[in-house]
Amino acid sequence: MWTDSPVGSLNLIAGEVGLIAIVWKNYDPRRVRLINLCESRAHPALIEAERQLRDYFAGSRQTFDLKLDFVGTDFQKKVWNALLAIPYGQTRSYAEIANTIGNSRVARAVGAANGKNPISIVAPCHRVIGSDGHLVAYAGGLAAKRYLLTAVSL
Repeated sequence: MWTDSPVGSLNLIAGEVGLIAIVWKNYDPRRVRLINLCESRAHPALIEAERQLRDYFAGSRQTFDLKLDFVGTDFQKKVWNALLAIPYGQTRSYAEIANTIGNSRVARAVGAANGKNPISIVAPCHRVIGSDGHLVAYAGGLAAKRYLLTAVSL
């Protein structure tokens, strides 16, 4: 189900268990693999995700309380769950996420998994920046990342 946001149109997608993806208008199917999809506006997980995203962008929500169903490898899921632990208003580097998941030598692999995060914004991959503090690639584009870090999060 498509919904408008201050960072552009977002497609909310659910599976049997819960929210499996929030993808951008320029979605690349090689980046995020989607299976068993539901985009129906009547799906409870999508209704709730849209409501919580609206609240987030309005500034009345800092965290999400949604049933998430990550689809990926065990390593990717470990990285994506680490994203969920980044507090509102803070950022982390790829190296810090690597340390969080227990292996300081996998910062590049963390970057690759971060780039395949299927649940943008809710699993806040936009809060991951380069070790030097610079903004790095983001599926929604750097303007959207900058907006999420300044107007919404920080």
